[in-house]
Amino acid sequence: MSVLTRDEAQTRAQIIDVERYTIALDLTTGEETFDSRAAIRFTAHAAGDTFVEIKPATLRSIALDGQPLDPALLDGNRYPLTGLTPGPHELHVDAAMSYSRTGEGMHRFTDPADGETYLYTQLFMEDVQRVFAAFDQPDLKSVFAIDVTAPEGWTVLGNGVAEHTGDGHWTIAPTPLISTYLVAVAAGPWHSVTTEHAGLPFGLHCRRSLAPHLDADADEILGITRACFDRYHEKFDEPYPFDSYDQAFVPEFNAGAMENPGLVTFRDEFIYRSAVTDTERQTRAMVVSHEMAHMWFGDLVTLSWWDDIWLNESFAEYMGYQTLTEATHFPDTWVEFGVTRKGWGYDADQRPSTHPVAPDPEAVPDTASALLNFDGISYAKGASALRQLVAWLGEKDFLAGINTHFTRHKFANATLADFIDNLASATDRDVHAWAEQWLRTTGVDTLTADVHEPTGPTDAGQSWSLAVERAGSRPHRITVSTFDHALNTQAGPGHLAPRDRFELDIPGDGTPLVRTGRRPALVVLNDGDLTYAKIRLDAASWDTALTHLSAIPDALTRAVIWNAARDMVRDGELDPVRYLTAARTHLPYESDLALVQGVLSFAGGQIAARYVTPETRPATLATLTSLCRDLIRRTEDGSHPGLRLTAVRHFIDAATQPDTLQAWLTEGTVHGGPELDPELRWRILTRLAALGATDERAIAAELAADPSATGREGAARCRAALPTPEAKAAAWHALFSDDTLSNYLFTATAQGFWQPGQDELLNGYVDRFYPDATALAARRGPAIAEAAGRYAFPAYAVDTESLATGTRALKDPALTPALRRKLVDQLDDLRRALAVRTTEH
Repeated sequence: MSVLTRDEAQTRAQIIDVERYTIALDLTTGEETFDSRAAIRFTAHAAGDTFVEIKPATLRSIALDGQPLDPALLDGNRYPLTGLTPGPHELHVDAAMSYSRTGEGMHRFTDPADGETYLYTQLFMEDVQRVFAAFDQPDLKSVFAIDVTAPEGWTVLGNGVAEHTGDGHWTIAPTPLISTYLVAVAAGPWHSVTTEHAGLPFGLHCRRSLAPHLDADADEILGITRACFDRYHEKFDEPYPFDSYDQAFVPEFNAGAMENPGLVTFRDEFIYRSAVTDTERQTRAMVVSHEMAHMWFGDLVTLSWWDDIWLNESFAEYMGYQTLTEATHFPDTWVEFGVTRKGWGYDADQRPSTHPVAPDPEAVPDTASALLNFDGISYAKGASALRQLVAWLGEKDFLAGINTHFTRHKFANATLADFIDNLASATDRDVHAWAEQWLRTTGVDTLTADVHEPTGPTDAGQSWSLAVERAGSRPHRITVSTFDHALNTQAGPGHLAPRDRFELDIPGDGTPLVRTGRRPALVVLNDGDLTYAKIRLDAASWDTALTHLSAIPDALTRAVIWNAARDMVRDGELDPVRYLTAARTHLPYESDLALVQGVLSFAGGQIAARYVTPETRPATLATLTSLCRDLIRRTEDGSHPGLRLTAVRHFIDAATQPDTLQAWLTEGTVHGGPELDPELRWRILTRLAALGATDERAIAAELAADPSATGREGAARCRAALPTPEAKAAAWHALFSDDTLSNYLFTATAQGFWQPGQDELLNGYVDRFYPDATALAARRGPAIAEAAGRYAFPAYAVDTESLATGTRALKDPALTPALRRKLVDQLDDLRRALAVRTTEH
């Protein structure tokens, strides 16, 4: 199948405009295909040739202006339209289209809990052609009028209000001008919760088997939705541009959510079947806020080509966190951003595959290359850059520029140049120069504090100085905070008291900043986390931080320091053992759940799994389980259920002996709570499987007790984790030969397969991974290729032989772009893990 190039898209946009799509979808024709009929009205500006895209199972007929064309002329996914004359045209296409099991196009899912079937579209980038014929590029916006025939008893959802006219026939209100990738349809026997707000219908929808769980959280989700909707209307001059706002929680969704106008689709793990922490609820709320921001930035105003995808995602990421902080009961969202999302950006920006936030158009020549840029740079780094821009520009001028952007380009397309021009119109600052320095460059700056105190007999204790060394090229406006030991004060011994906060522009004039008073015990650069840079404290401040981290009053300050420690471990500058010691010392006193979760995830998922040697791994896991036991004991009074749940999860993941886990599973509860819900039961069983302390009979019994979709995924994960040759062979066959696994069952099987401590059993599969994954990616497409590269990669084989094998595999010309990108990133992470292991401290 051909991918669309930027040059082809520009040429086609010069030849035609598209006025209207009239689409009829029949979802009653069987389990493998559905019928799709498209009538496309378009205008040719001049005589010439072009093409329309479609990926049919069968192309039945195609006609231009009433004249039949030969279906056999379809070339891959392109049908040529030759000899167009200037003026209006109408193209009719009738086809049978295949359902997807990979989350692309029209995904079909049958719920094992009750046998009900659900369908939904995910048309991002270039998958509208899996559902109907289209001129598939973002700058050919059009009106879409869609009719759907569905089984009786189903509900159909779309970009506009859907009306049931009888006999399973639904008519969806025509859209305003939107891009092809934003069209959405969802059909099935949905459980729905509906209301109205600001004169518009609002709805929440999920599978019937999840109905009790949606009902339990509906007030919370709708409350977040209303609060964000109202706050965006305070920020933005343009009103919400669509006729309704539905949020559908759909099964086996590849992304977190998709910003389809009027019908946002979310992965239905956000409908919680089991206990979750407040941080996880905050994450769901942030995704709600993020997707709503897209209604303006992305949907109302859309990129012209995919090199500007960061304009969509960075804006929604920044606005999602900021608006959630302003409008809801989640006031500390930037802590979670700092400790989780920002690390995603830092990591991506230090790999060979890094790219500017706003890459040159020539660097995104086609849709295949564009798809690779949905990463920590386009989301987290871009949002961090915008947060720094707001700190430098001021929010008032920033919003004024944004509103000018919306007004000038509503229901149309815009570029980076348009965005920067509109921001510049609202300020005297040189936004164009800022954009060149922040958006067109790669890599992470490092800011290092150089703190001195005079040592002369008359100067000691009178003043101290701060210079900030910058490794990098970007300007930064940061806040510096200083702290003193709070001995014999109301705070109590061991606490730190804030002394001072001041702003600093970097680079300065090269003169150290002199402050009065004795040298502080702790000097923190980038307090508030308003810039994007790695931070290095001076030696004395590091000593204070590592021994008094939990005594720092503000969670965001603690997040900046934990991030610095994480970066130093990854860079080989801090012994992983010292990081674990700091975690062991301070997490028992940490009150912020996002910090506890972030630190434990890095300690378990990176340090224990990859950064320490197999010989020292048992001791590392013992430290983690001991720490988690402390947290569990601390929360016995029931005052911190989220902290206790986090500790229980990580204890399970780090356990090296099965006794405690088996006792919990048998009794159905952790002593003192929580009771084991499905998520905890499957988590325990997965760990027992990896330890060789359970068997197929126990897995089958658990699946019989929980025959849900997540139960099937849990069973697949457990079976792949069993340390037997037969289990590994069966899992490998399912992953790389069978091709019947859905995207979620593929991911679950891959997650279970590679387990530290099973080296002898798994060594033979390392070499097999590369050719098998290459063939799989070619057969099953980019979504499965991405899953294979992320989850089926032999991440725990941290050795030079594995690195050499992977490096040789990158030379294979058969690698698809999606798989190649994941392998480049994984091998760089492997190289880093090897470096950390071999660095002497």
